[in-house]
Amino acid sequence: MPPTVTVTELRAGSAEADLLIVGPSLGTAVAPLWSDCAAALPGDVRVLGWDLPGHGRSARTDEPITVDTLAESVLAATESERNTAKGRVWYAGVSLGGTVGLQLAVDHGQAFDGVAILCSGAKIGEASAWHERADLVRRAGTPVMVEGSAQRWFAPGFLERNPRLGTALLNSLQDADKESYARCCEALADFDLRPRLGEAATPVLALAGAADPVTPAASA
Repeated sequence: MPPTVTVTELRAGSAEADLLIVGPSLGTAVAPLWSDCAAALPGDVRVLGWDLPGHGRSARTDEPITVDTLAESVLAATESERNTAKGRVWYAGVSLGGTVGLQLAVDHGQAFDGVAILCSGAKIGEASAWHERADLVRRAGTPVMVEGSAQRWFAPGFLERNPRLGTALLNSLQDADKESYARCCEALADFDLRPRLGEAATPVLALAGAADPVTPAASA
């Protein structure tokens, strides 16, 4: 059964607006991750963000999670907004949210005019490392990930330039439910969409950061 995800409106638009659905990375809530970007978008765009289970506004879960079931959850949670949108419908996601975007492009591409994946890929890391992280977080909680995530998430100098946003993102990690976080790690351990990328039925844009050690340009 797909997990339940909660959708938050990050930017309002007119009745004719394009609709952009955005997804978060592991350990982040969608509002601090995407709100500044949503506000900066040009034109008439409505932005809806969804939270991972146990992150942000979404309920925690004890059940297994896969990227496929997350994609099904996003489709279900946004069905009404997508069906009533008069403009184009887009999806963009970071890291784990990006893997969901690829799954949507392959299995439900007809629902979107395009998909963007940011700092993501058709496979991220190695399964053994994700299982080790899941075990660690189950034992010690999500605060154990804060120091390492601060080093991985932000390019040099970012936290000094934007301490408000950096603090909000790290707080969302610390507040995430540990079991839900571990289940998301296991979803990434099992995810490998490389053999099916040719099935994508909508345009895909892949963006990578030069300072990103987890999903470098080669991953995109």
